[in-house]
Amino acid sequence: MFKRILVANRGEIAMRIMRCCMELGIETVLAYSKADEDSLPVQYAAKAVCVGPAPAGASYLNQDALIQTALAYKCEAVHPGYGFLSENAEFARRCEENGIAFIGPSHEKISRMGDKQSARELMIKSGVPVVPGSDGLLKDADDAVRTAERIGFPVLIKASAGGGGRGMRIAYGPDEVKEAFESARAEAVSAFANGDMYMEKYIVCPRHIEVQLIGDKHGHVVHLGERDCSLQRRSQKMVEEAPAYCLNDEQRKGICEAALKAARAVDYDSVGTVEFVLDKDGNFYFIEMNTRIQVEHPVTEMVTGIDLMKAQIRSAAGVPLSFTQDDIQIRGHAIECRINAEDPAKNFAPMPGDIRFIHFPCGAGVRIETALYSGSTISPFYDSMISKVIVHAEGRLEAIRRMRMALAEFTVDGVKTNADFLYLLMFHPEYLKGNVTTAFFEEHVAELLEWDHDSGI
Repeated sequence: MFKRILVANRGEIAMRIMRCCMELGIETVLAYSKADEDSLPVQYAAKAVCVGPAPAGASYLNQDALIQTALAYKCEAVHPGYGFLSENAEFARRCEENGIAFIGPSHEKISRMGDKQSARELMIKSGVPVVPGSDGLLKDADDAVRTAERIGFPVLIKASAGGGGRGMRIAYGPDEVKEAFESARAEAVSAFANGDMYMEKYIVCPRHIEVQLIGDKHGHVVHLGERDCSLQRRSQKMVEEAPAYCLNDEQRKGICEAALKAARAVDYDSVGTVEFVLDKDGNFYFIEMNTRIQVEHPVTEMVTGIDLMKAQIRSAAGVPLSFTQDDIQIRGHAIECRINAEDPAKNFAPMPGDIRFIHFPCGAGVRIETALYSGSTISPFYDSMISKVIVHAEGRLEAIRRMRMALAEFTVDGVKTNADFLYLLMFHPEYLKGNVTTAFFEEHVAELLEWDHDSGI
């Protein structure tokens, strides 16, 4: 097992990693930016090192500074958390070259699955269902038009190196394809320094289902069930649930087996997630693999009782999995809500600022992941997510009721958050029925905002 790990992240995920390391008896060194010098992770860490100014490019994405810090403090491994450099193959390669374990898969596996077109081709060879699409990368806008006409509209133009909803555009007809292609490619070049594009048939109003995986370096890989992450705003998840209420036993078995096929195709040996879309007829299709721990991993932990962070660290250290597929049992239902510092009434605009007072809910089956405290500051330089509220109960309806209670109790003074909006969402009739697709937010946001106004909440 590692003796010392560099934590190359911030906020709640940095706290999650450090708490886990403390339980495992591992020392931590935290890399932080100047903007986070008064943050809870800095106060919590055994050793905290400033690696640069506030902009992420000069600190949390500064590979030279992170590797130099890891070497200077004799860290045997780097944990990248999620976001930032967690799926950066070049950073993983540089860590490996410097004798530092990257807590995640190898740079070759990250690269192979991070390139969406390459991953798509591998899935086809491995017998995993994929959305009908282009045969390889698109050469130019004219090629995009020809491909779209062959596939049939609507189509989704996607960046091969994309993620987080960036580098994607939908075209509903021939006259929209060229503009969508150029716009998506420009965004991809800006965000990922890679303008490679491909195309898929756009599945209208699908459900977004993902399967949690964990593998070790001894050839073992298991799935830990699935999550429904359909409730999204601009391709960013808002609410996640486990298990997926919409699946029957046959669909659940099929989608989990497909995820295992995907993992075995790359000899996967870390925590990862295979994401699928589920169409209105119950057909599922592979869309991508995330080669890292995910924001919503706590819901899987709540229904399986398995600590995914510990499993990820142990796997990176070469420790075999302590459980088999037969040991995995799904118990009850879990829901996670992402609390963002944003104002729903102002088109969910980010709301950085000082926290004058904060109170977190507690009680049976309630879990909070955060790095906030009364007196802390929400920086304008980073993502607006400030906390995650996770609940677990015997059934879905009980879990929803528990989430209502938790969100009602969640109190922040100083900045606006989306907690009240999420609270109202927990009462929406269609959400209660489980009728949630990726279009749910757009279809009901105006109604929920008006409801918010009328109720005085």
